[in-house]
Amino acid sequence: MINTPCAGLIVPPAAGQVPRDAAMLYGDRIKFIARGLGIDAVSPTGFKPVMGSIVDKAVELRDSGAQVISLMGTSISFYQGPEFTESLRAAMQEATGVPCTTMSHAIVAALRQLGIQRVAVATSYIDELNARLVDYLSTAGFTVTAIRGLSITGVRQVGEVTTQTLVDLSESVYREDTSAQGVFISCGGLLTLDAIRQLEDRLGLPATASSPAGFWDVARLGGWDASSAGFGRLFAR
Repeated sequence: MINTPCAGLIVPPAAGQVPRDAAMLYGDRIKFIARGLGIDAVSPTGFKPVMGSIVDKAVELRDSGAQVISLMGTSISFYQGPEFTESLRAAMQEATGVPCTTMSHAIVAALRQLGIQRVAVATSYIDELNARLVDYLSTAGFTVTAIRGLSITGVRQVGEVTTQTLVDLSESVYREDTSAQGVFISCGGLLTLDAIRQLEDRLGLPATASSPAGFWDVARLGGWDASSAGFGRLFAR
């Protein structure tokens, strides 16, 4: 009998539900389990009260069978800068004894995989987080050609943003400077799989986003097949 591989996800919403992208991308090939942090808002003040619980959530996931673990929140993992992001990942890994990553590690890996060095960025964020994202990506060696956000701080409201809104925002950010080699949509709570397909078709360029990159990254970390037909260039076999 072949055991289904199991990945653990630390997610910002309190309910601790596995994001719907999991089943769409991997069906029953990979089992995903999740624990929620319960952030009050997508902002530095909303993140602060839960930061101390991240490592404990990782240990809970390990104890529940997770073979690899990801902190599936982009801004919560980049807003204190790349050194903090790496120290948090290392602390999770040391506490659990299993491979760990974050969504911020994932987006860097995904952009590099797609060959995107100059990137147009669309987000759900307030300006403060957009500025910190530019700093994070710049430190990792990327050039942000333009960035624009929706200024949403409500966790529930992020999940209500439509595909059309994301496509229109992303395309408009790209049109500000068409030297961009691809598009990135940032915020793990946004539903982006359909937007990625539309953007790649319309612009003829690679596109990725936080949640898809996060799933691709954690699947690779586990040594599993991260491909998934029909979901854009990142998931091509």
